[in-house]
Amino acid sequence: MFNKKDLEGIAVARRRWQQIFKESVSKAPERLQRFSTVSDRPIQNVYTPLDMEDLDYSKDIGFPGQYPFTRGVQPTMYRGRLWTMRMFAGLGSARDTNKRFQLLVNEGQTGLSTAFDMPTLMGYDTDSPRSKGECGRCGVAIDTLKDMEILFDGLPIDRITTSMTINPPAPVLWAMYIATAEKRGISRSAIGGTIQNDMLKEFIAQKTLMCPPRPSMKLIIDTIEFGTKEVPGWNPVSISGYHIREAGSTAVQELAFTLADGIAYVEAALQRGLDVDSFGPRLSFFFNSHLDFFEEIAKFRAARRMWARIMKERFKAKDARSMWLRFHTQTAGCSLTAQQPYNNIIRTALEALAAVLGGTQSLHTNALDEVLGIPTEEAATIALRTQQIIAEESGVANTIDPLGGSFVIERLTRDMEEEAFEYIGKIDDMGGMVAAIERNYPQKEIADSAYRYQKQIDSGEKTVVGVNKYITEEGLPIETLEIQAELEEKQIQWTNQVKNSRDNKRVKATLEKLAEAAQGDDNLMYYIINAVKEYATLQEICDVFRDVFGVYRDPGVY
Repeated sequence: MFNKKDLEGIAVARRRWQQIFKESVSKAPERLQRFSTVSDRPIQNVYTPLDMEDLDYSKDIGFPGQYPFTRGVQPTMYRGRLWTMRMFAGLGSARDTNKRFQLLVNEGQTGLSTAFDMPTLMGYDTDSPRSKGECGRCGVAIDTLKDMEILFDGLPIDRITTSMTINPPAPVLWAMYIATAEKRGISRSAIGGTIQNDMLKEFIAQKTLMCPPRPSMKLIIDTIEFGTKEVPGWNPVSISGYHIREAGSTAVQELAFTLADGIAYVEAALQRGLDVDSFGPRLSFFFNSHLDFFEEIAKFRAARRMWARIMKERFKAKDARSMWLRFHTQTAGCSLTAQQPYNNIIRTALEALAAVLGGTQSLHTNALDEVLGIPTEEAATIALRTQQIIAEESGVANTIDPLGGSFVIERLTRDMEEEAFEYIGKIDDMGGMVAAIERNYPQKEIADSAYRYQKQIDSGEKTVVGVNKYITEEGLPIETLEIQAELEEKQIQWTNQVKNSRDNKRVKATLEKLAEAAQGDDNLMYYIINAVKEYATLQEICDVFRDVFGVYRDPGVY
């Protein structure tokens, strides 16, 4: 990007400046012994063109909407359309969550995002002994199609996209959503949204588990194949780095392990016989936006460039849309503190701004009270307003990739890409991500990083305001939303009512057909949809998977 003569002159000038810098430090020492990012990446005192001298503008940076998409996947980016403001919501019953959805849509939210309670996440009904005490605690309880119908009652699901954060039972919840739409006269080809459906990162990080890795991959590829043929507006998998980061990974590990998961899904879909350009445009990603501002922006830019190169060079994709890394972002839950919770508004604003400057397509901003419980309406509204102020008042959406060309951003982007590809090379050498997971490789890497970071917090090397520095004796009072205990009994009664009113012979027949199909190579989505339409419960369907495929037990290595 710079000619040799200019670089030689800059090198001479930098050496002179470094001497001045050392003299200044000798008189007034730097405030830290070592400057580093949240991920412990060393940061230089200044960056210059010398730090990006080997960058080729056309090859490495380019223009928005053009390969390698470093500066964004759309030529117009936010000048044409703002990112989707998709606030995560799920509390107690389907009816209560529907009310929250209605509130957020009325307040200007442009996409729905559904949080499910722990039994639902694990594929159990509310009346299971395993579910006791957990109904509605961290999201909405969904036992049958009736719950899904209530959850989206009155919402324009043919005009607004819906995201569902669900993994082991993802095919079942998606089938319920499809059935809900069709019961309302909406074609499955007319609905849009995303199911997370990323089991590889569950084995690595989040640990909502059901079946072993290899049959779990079969279910995921079934959804990719079904979506490609039947639901063209849907993203059948959201390849998720968010939970990898929440588990304690560095930014580079989040980047590398997420894209390695994506590689595994593409390879499995190709083995199924799908053409890469038939499903590639519908793959989506989900990243964490943590507190280190420049590191996060660089991570998002590196992710786009890496995925474009992976899809074009490794998988020979020809459709530019297959090379797009389209991603949703959520601000870092692990950065929120119970101490001085109003500080979380500032943390979330900075993380949201980094996501926007990094070019996200969709964004959830955490609420100030999210570390304490399900957000109150007031806290959720403040979180939404944070996005709206960034969009409408800050001016950062007026130009595309405004930090592109920054010496520090471009150097960080390049370094993170190189380091992430080194990780991917190691995983390839192990035989791919499934094999790496079976060897506990990514799990150990993340655990080591989490331990190092916690030691830095404990020693005071890294500051968390209100936790290990600027501590106050009394926290500010804050109201939290409580889920009433009687909800569980009401939900059990409701589910039993559905069971008693359905045609149980037809339910049994559909479950038997699903079990038979699961022992072969058929795409199971068609059988699952038939079962949910007969009001088979979530657990009844997931129990078929557990019976046929077995149950996975996490080895718990550290």
